[in-house]
Amino acid sequence: MSSATYEQGQLQLELYDLRREAKLRQARDWYFRNYFADTLEEGMRIAAPGTENGALLMMVWSYWEQACAYLNHGLLHEDLFFETSGEFYGVWDRVKPTIQQGRELFVNKQFLANLEKAALRYESWIEKRSPGNIEAMQKMMKQMRTQLTASAKA
Repeated sequence: MSSATYEQGQLQLELYDLRREAKLRQARDWYFRNYFADTLEEGMRIAAPGTENGALLMMVWSYWEQACAYLNHGLLHEDLFFETSGEFYGVWDRVKPTIQQGRELFVNKQFLANLEKAALRYESWIEKRSPGNIEAMQKMMKQMRTQLTASAKA
């Protein structure tokens, strides 16, 4: 792949700056502490549309969907994005179990399609550079889920 352009670097910095916005930081923190859904029904209980949690969820999903759309359309440099923006993959890993149900419910085959496309490319990209990374990351996320779920019940 070619070197990143100045414009791609600038756009990536602008996206990073948006991630620092207070409400989006709150949403991202909430998402990784609370959104564990194996079915769409569970997801709706955690973050129903029209609720504060639902708004936080959609803020995270829409931010990463947009950032990944920029990547997928060539506005961002793939290596630069993947080297510095792994959070999108964690978002994808959480939504992946329910994505087909969500697409059926919203009658939208494109629902979070940019996030999915970027995540699948990232899996291939990182496994070439650091074999076993995806498996280790998923194991860590499962442990985190167990810990957070246990502490919520305590």
